[in-house]
Amino acid sequence: MNIRRFQNSDAEEVSALIIKTIRISNTKDYPAELMEEVVKSQQPENIIERAGWTHFYVAVDGSSIIGCGAIGPYWGKEDESSLFTIFVLPEYQGKGIGRLIIETLEKDEYFLRAKRIEIPSSITACEFYKKFGYDHKNGIAEVDEEHVYRLEKYRTI
Repeated sequence: MNIRRFQNSDAEEVSALIIKTIRISNTKDYPAELMEEVVKSQQPENIIERAGWTHFYVAVDGSSIIGCGAIGPYWGKEDESSLFTIFVLPEYQGKGIGRLIIETLEKDEYFLRAKRIEIPSSITACEFYKKFGYDHKNGIAEVDEEHVYRLEKYRTI
């Protein structure tokens, strides 16, 4: 298993991975109808567009992409970044793949230049991110209008 930068030719496989994970893992915490709305924004063209303004990584096992994650600037800021699109195929969850993706993102230049890193976290992933030191933004432990928790971590540069 290794982690490498996303290539546009990965878009179909990454889209399928995200959609499968949403439909299996996230529907435990969200209504299926809401997840189908999210699926519409995870098509290959959406993935390529996101990879254009983030550093997007994929976890590969043999020739199969089994996970992904991205980091980019928080609303264009130089000293704040956000983590995005962190997914691991359900059959690979709990095996350390997500940890490797987070560790990779936290070595990226967007992370290293940031004083603050934010994650729009699903209900499903919230406890996972807390293991890495992320906590509720402004102490607000409720999902927002986008149905996510806003988590953040501060670094000393």
